[in-house]
Amino acid sequence: MRKAMFVGAVGCGKTTLIQRLHHETISYDKTQAVEFRGGIIDTPGEFVEHRYLYPSLMTLSVGAKVIVAIQSALDQRAVFPPAFTTMFPVETIGVISKVDAASSEQITYAEDRLKNAGVKQIYQLSSVTGTGVTDFEKVLNQLTTVVNA
Repeated sequence: MRKAMFVGAVGCGKTTLIQRLHHETISYDKTQAVEFRGGIIDTPGEFVEHRYLYPSLMTLSVGAKVIVAIQSALDQRAVFPPAFTTMFPVETIGVISKVDAASSEQITYAEDRLKNAGVKQIYQLSSVTGTGVTDFEKVLNQLTTVVNA
């Protein structure tokens, strides 16, 4: 099975979402290195925050079927540059995380940042409350399932 690769800034909720998807206890765990967790590649936030590390993201994306770009609704930085998704050879979908703690203006800002990066399909969710996670998981499973012809 090919994998989904999660990318986003430090603290945006990549690992927390993976914990939720794997039905694990939610606990803060700063990702220090690339981790392969089931069908997901968990990347350190520094890979997005420091452009000189983009080649690492491009190399890892070869092993992925879909890229999941995660933007925290609480992070008002422009984390992803314009057209960020064009560096990947596979589809990129977006996640706005931490919607349970955000205002509608913050969510709109996060959505605009993801669209500016080139993401067309965006999901809003909270890994803490579970809001939106089930629908996102269904889509993720569809995108990463390899059909044998």
